Amino acid sequence: MMIGLIPAAGMATRLGALPCSKELLPVGAFTTPNGSRPRPVITYLLAQWQLAGIERALIVVRPGKWDILNYLGDGTAFGPRLGYLVVHEPYGAAYTLAAALPFIQGQTVVLGLPDVILEPANVYATLIAHHTTRQPDLTLGLFPCPNPQTADMVALDVDGRRVTAIVIKPAHTDLRWTWMAAIWSPAVTEVLNEVVAEDRTARQRGETRPELHIGAVFQAAIVRGLVIEGVTFPHGQALDIGTPIGWSQACRLMRA
Repeated sequence: MMIGLIPAAGMATRLGALPCSKELLPVGAFTTPNGSRPRPVITYLLAQWQLAGIERALIVVRPGKWDILNYLGDGTAFGPRLGYLVVHEPYGAAYTLAAALPFIQGQTVVLGLPDVILEPANVYATLIAHHTTRQPDLTLGLFPCPNPQTADMVALDVDGRRVTAIVIKPAHTDLRWTWMAAIWSPAVTEVLNEVVAEDRTARQRGETRPELHIGAVFQAAIVRGLVIEGVTFPHGQALDIGTPIGWSQACRLMRA
């Protein structure tokens, strides 16, 4: 069975003070019989999942982000049925995902980034078809990246399919693809469990550790010999609204 997983515990520090959680920032509009109304950014992801046939998902929030629950409710108005988890370890997005470990064991996980708008509209439908047919341990949706210093950059083999490395925020690189969507098998869930447990133990020993990125978990899966494949969307877009410039660009494009 497939289950969606959405990490929504971030502080949104790059955007400054906000009147709501970043995931609910309006980008574009819904069209209704009574006219237009603001459209929160997370609903673009839920629409992709509805199109792809994903029927249930978990959203992981941190304490205080209750406006997400209040707005989305059980999810029936937006697509998948939704459940909510709370993370209490503020050490990075990998910890946010690890909060769901008791609920995702033995399942195929579909990861969605709630502050990114993906185009075309069938990105997840395409990834699910690839993952179901090819059956790698991890399938990544790859998009061109103009600013690799801010992203997880992905290296591919000569055939352009097998992922050979994840390089997090490189200062200099010739890599052109970044991952913005993912589907993984239970084997990757086990790697997530191991990587977060190792990092947690190191912190408990008093070690100073950087934020644990999701890309670090994927790189650990590569090192362990798991099969990771990429599906490229060379003409697609991944609009990250996590910065003032990104939010402004996304609003302009959605209006267009």
